[in-house]
Amino acid sequence: MLLLSTFPKQLFWEIMILGTLNNFLESELLMDNGFNMGVGCVGFVCMSMEHVGYKHLDFPSLKLSVVGGRPFSCGGPQIHRKRLLSARYGIEDMDGSAKRIYEAAIRTPEDHLVVFLAHNGPTGLGSELNDICGKDWVFGGGDHGDPDLAQAITHLKETTTISVPLVVFGHMHKELAHGNGLRKMIAIGIDNIIYLNGAIVPRVKRHTNEQQTVYRRSIDNETSLHASNSYGTKRAFTLVEISNGQVDKISESWVSVVGNETTLEEEHILFKSNGQSSL
Repeated sequence: MLLLSTFPKQLFWEIMILGTLNNFLESELLMDNGFNMGVGCVGFVCMSMEHVGYKHLDFPSLKLSVVGGRPFSCGGPQIHRKRLLSARYGIEDMDGSAKRIYEAAIRTPEDHLVVFLAHNGPTGLGSELNDICGKDWVFGGGDHGDPDLAQAITHLKETTTISVPLVVFGHMHKELAHGNGLRKMIAIGIDNIIYLNGAIVPRVKRHTNEQQTVYRRSIDNETSLHASNSYGTKRAFTLVEISNGQVDKISESWVSVVGNETTLEEEHILFKSNGQSSL
């Protein structure tokens, strides 16, 4: 999910794209000859008000548009949930998907920046296991990006003057498989587009002292879980600041939430426009 905000007016918009764990909708959405117009389909239609897959959402006050990639992407050269994509969007292959993403981008207002939001990142960002879309679960790694997203962005840069400062996605977890360390969560392309992976898992953690206290109190009485709520959680956010048409700062922030109180506990700077970067 992408949360846009404008300061100092404190206006917020939530934007989402469906991922691999949202494919439970398929059984509700599809029948042999079309859609099941039951609860599942109603829910999908409601989400489409914010769901950006294969379309664009324009924010005139920010002079910014968000363009969505392919829903249900699982990464790699194969189309995941092809039956659903065919019925819902008419997508049969990668070329058709790339065309739909490109067409959504060129329909944005001429004076807008374009930020891409996808479930998985594009190909071409490295094949090492710790690269931003690298395969960390197989020996030798490999590029697990989406070829259709890469094709659409390349075609857009070749045929238009649309400014694309940022591509945001997730899916590829920061913590690598088999205890191999951490993934690179940011990459800068040769065209100066910043590619940002926000897949921090788990995104919500309980405070350490809460775990200890719950254990002690669970022995003493049955109301311990209610009492433990006061210890709260830590929640991860990846924040991007855009100023004058360019990405100014990207940070990974951990916020403590205890009752109605929130506190910034950690901030890790991933990128700053003055040249400082985690790369």
